[in-house]
Amino acid sequence: MAADSPAKDVYPLLPLRGLFLYPSMVLHFDVGRDKSIKALEQAMLGEHLILLSSQEDVQIDDPTADDLYPVGTIARVKQMMKLPNGIFRVLVEGVERARIESFLRSEDWFEVRVQRFPDEAVPASPELQALVRSVLQQFEQYVKLSKKVDQETYASVLDIDEPGRLADAVASHLPLKIKEKQEILEAFDVRERLERLLQILSDEREVLELERKIHQRVRKQMERTQREYYLREQMKAIQKELGDREGRAAEVEELREALAAKALPNEVRERVEKEIERLERIPASSAEGTVARTYIDWLLGLPWLESVKSSVDLAKAERILNDEHFGLEKIKERILEFLAVQKLASRQTGPIICLAGPPGVGKTSLSKSIAKSLGRPFVRISLGGVRDEAEIRGHRRTYIGAMPGRIIQGMKQAGKRNPVFLLDEIDKMASDFRGDPAAAMLEVLDPEQNATFSDHYIEVPYDLSDVLFITTANNVYDIPGPLRDRMEIIHLSGYTELEKLEIAKRHLFPKQREKHALKGDKIRLPDDVMLRIIRDYTREAGVRQLDRLLAAVCRKVARKVAAGENKRVSVTEKVLTVFLGPPIFRHGEIEETDQVGVVNGLAWTEAGGDTLTIEVSIVPGKGKLVLTGHLGDVMKESAQTALSYVRSRCKELAIPADFTERVDIHVHVPEGAIPKDGPSAGITMATAIASALTNRPVSRFVAMTGEITLRGRVLPIGGLKEKSLAAHRAGIKTVLMPEGNERDLRDIPASVREAVRFVPVRHMDDVLAEALLPGTGEKNGLFDPDDTSFPNLVQERYIEESTHQ
Repeated sequence: MAADSPAKDVYPLLPLRGLFLYPSMVLHFDVGRDKSIKALEQAMLGEHLILLSSQEDVQIDDPTADDLYPVGTIARVKQMMKLPNGIFRVLVEGVERARIESFLRSEDWFEVRVQRFPDEAVPASPELQALVRSVLQQFEQYVKLSKKVDQETYASVLDIDEPGRLADAVASHLPLKIKEKQEILEAFDVRERLERLLQILSDEREVLELERKIHQRVRKQMERTQREYYLREQMKAIQKELGDREGRAAEVEELREALAAKALPNEVRERVEKEIERLERIPASSAEGTVARTYIDWLLGLPWLESVKSSVDLAKAERILNDEHFGLEKIKERILEFLAVQKLASRQTGPIICLAGPPGVGKTSLSKSIAKSLGRPFVRISLGGVRDEAEIRGHRRTYIGAMPGRIIQGMKQAGKRNPVFLLDEIDKMASDFRGDPAAAMLEVLDPEQNATFSDHYIEVPYDLSDVLFITTANNVYDIPGPLRDRMEIIHLSGYTELEKLEIAKRHLFPKQREKHALKGDKIRLPDDVMLRIIRDYTREAGVRQLDRLLAAVCRKVARKVAAGENKRVSVTEKVLTVFLGPPIFRHGEIEETDQVGVVNGLAWTEAGGDTLTIEVSIVPGKGKLVLTGHLGDVMKESAQTALSYVRSRCKELAIPADFTERVDIHVHVPEGAIPKDGPSAGITMATAIASALTNRPVSRFVAMTGEITLRGRVLPIGGLKEKSLAAHRAGIKTVLMPEGNERDLRDIPASVREAVRFVPVRHMDDVLAEALLPGTGEKNGLFDPDDTSFPNLVQERYIEESTHQ
């Protein structure tokens, strides 16, 4: 029958699931579905012919007409056998292609009307011969590469003369998907079928070539690995026989074992493996081997993935802060707020905390308490005197003696990737020709950058984003601006006497007793004697000197107990004088009497607040202003401004307007070897000059701080809390302060506010009205009312007033 006028016949249909049959091919399979069994039975009742069509989706158990391919193969059932489990085993032989025209029955079994497409003899032509030859060549190469088709099968294919049957036979031996096999089946034209098969064979051959290359590469790699393993084992055996276990091979093996046991990021692991291979090739006598080994040790020693499980318990943190630190209530509250944010946030947020304050006030111990409350390791590095950028970023490995920077060293010391890292004395960093370490510190402290911190020695980005950085400083103004901008400054001012007493009783004295083995009642130190140590032997913002003095007392007692002189020692004020000597500081007064031209000022230093006495003396001259005491430019300008203000108020102060033509004014600040500067001594100098010129004394129990303008206005200052604590320690009763600093009074401890009277002043007239005492005090320098060779300004004022009257 011709292909252009195919016969129309009706056949039962059996759906194939995962199987495929070409004409002239033989296939045996098992049938278990009811519809399929009934279709077979109908075929056996007739000419034993049945249509086999593949399912598009093999997962469907009960396919419909839409689930079957429209082109299938008419097959003759050669054998049908029922198995014990109810399944039929069938042997069929493909006859010819057929397309389904319509489904006549689909309830009990499928019955379809089809168009048959038998393969007709194709006239021989050079094109067809070339296609057949190409298919056979490609199939031959495929057989050689795949090893899945034996030579007998290939030989049987070569014996097929018909091009259509040849194409079907080759396709049946290829590992194709059902869709690709269906394309070959639907190619009714023989030439089209051969071309499609040739394309498939070409693709399969390329895939097999790639598989062969990959297989060869993997086999070579395995052979090399096995060879290296064999050689290493041989080397181990040789070294064992020779008794040499300290050679380079043993060193490399030790490093490989350490690498296998270490959790590392892929990038770092590849770097270490490369360095170990390089170390293995370096001769044992070469110094370069030591450099490579040190580098590998650093990479393996750093915590890349190891972290401690940290949880924030605010109640526990508050308890730890209260147990280990007395006072500092606002500081503790701010730290607890910071920890609360850490608990809620998955990663560190907000600026870096900077604890700023004088030495000995507890900055480092507060950082330790934060680490303890978080359950994290604590690392501290001191940045004082760091001038080289390599101290932060590390040295490049090209330099002799190169090593990582202090940040990486601290991380290795911590052993975990999320410690609490204290950068101590960050204000003491400096810069010179070796770079700017403060600029390098920007990358460390910036949360947006430190996830890929680059150390010149390590050369692999290191993640610092989980590190909790805390910094400390004595003077925040010495921290570079960009670095200070990334920090939140928390000021720790200093302690009052009562706070120092409690700190000594709770922490310092028990620690010194244990350190000097004075347990039990071997030493007794009453509160009044301890307070005497604080008042008469220390004058500081912190408690370091107090701790040293308590240690000195314990040493004295320990010597007496060890020598058998006393079993126990009760330290009284008399015994204290024997142990520590006469009192160093006088408590309760600055000067013995009220003096003219002597005023108590208040200053801020890196060690906290301090009192600063300013003296003014009037001497014969031509109006020259002499400044001594190692004053800075700011204080010199303040003295000039103070003198100009006093000259502008000559009439109100009853001072002759031409006094500058007859006298010189000498302003002196004692302890001239110590540099002094700052914008808060203006009203103190103006008061001292006015006192000297009017011969009116200033109360020794009054201290003041504030800057002055030419118009006499008093400007606000900083550090009022530190200055107030210094005044309280020195026994000052009244502190004159700028009115603009009234808001800072809330930061001053209640005990200090109760003991010291704070007087806000707006104008210099308010200062003089409060500070100058009525009447005439002691003679000031060359001012002598009985000396006619030197004019007494006050005396002249009285003479002029009497003459006028």
